[in-house]
Amino acid sequence: MIGYYNYTVILTYMSLISSVIGMFFAAGYGGLRPHPEYAIICLMVSGLCDMFDGKVARTKKDRTESEKKFGIQIDSLCDAICFGVLPAVIGYSVGMRDWCDLPILVMFPLCAVIRLAYFNVAEEERQKKTTENRKVYEGLPVTSVALILPLLYSFHKDIGREWFPEVYGGALFLIALAFITRFKVKKPSMKTMLCFIGVGIAELIWMLYKTKTR
Repeated sequence: MIGYYNYTVILTYMSLISSVIGMFFAAGYGGLRPHPEYAIICLMVSGLCDMFDGKVARTKKDRTESEKKFGIQIDSLCDAICFGVLPAVIGYSVGMRDWCDLPILVMFPLCAVIRLAYFNVAEEERQKKTTENRKVYEGLPVTSVALILPLLYSFHKDIGREWFPEVYGGALFLIALAFITRFKVKKPSMKTMLCFIGVGIAELIWMLYKTKTR
């Protein structure tokens, strides 16, 4: 079979599966009404999987060069769907359905793909010069939306159904610009990543509480 199917890519594949399911929830699969809240949860699951897929991959010390390159490519391809396309689909689900919303819904995944492609090229060139792990990112990592958008969505009731699509669209626009803007972001340590998980759990609990009390 074409591809690599060892344990190093399992989390990457799970991230993609979660996001595709999230798109179905956002679109209202099977005749059900759209459930953007479930899609947001799927986005968070994808972010959790992506947080550790690289660390899991590096535990396999006998990876061939082809396996390493495949890992980089498949990670970026899945990230484009998980953190580029899914947030745009969620935007449509929460009410971004006017023609004026379309440019933002298109711009967001486009900027995510541009960033990911640039990162692939830069990472490949960097690995030719050093074997050290990357210490900083250039621009806002696409995976950050797995924390930013759930936090924003948890306040959708407070913002109001009429205004939330505009607020969500504005957030997508600013995040998309941050994807392709040159500034340095320190790569999070394991301690910071655990803090992110704690923040994500708190966001999930808050969102479920707000959904239950609506």
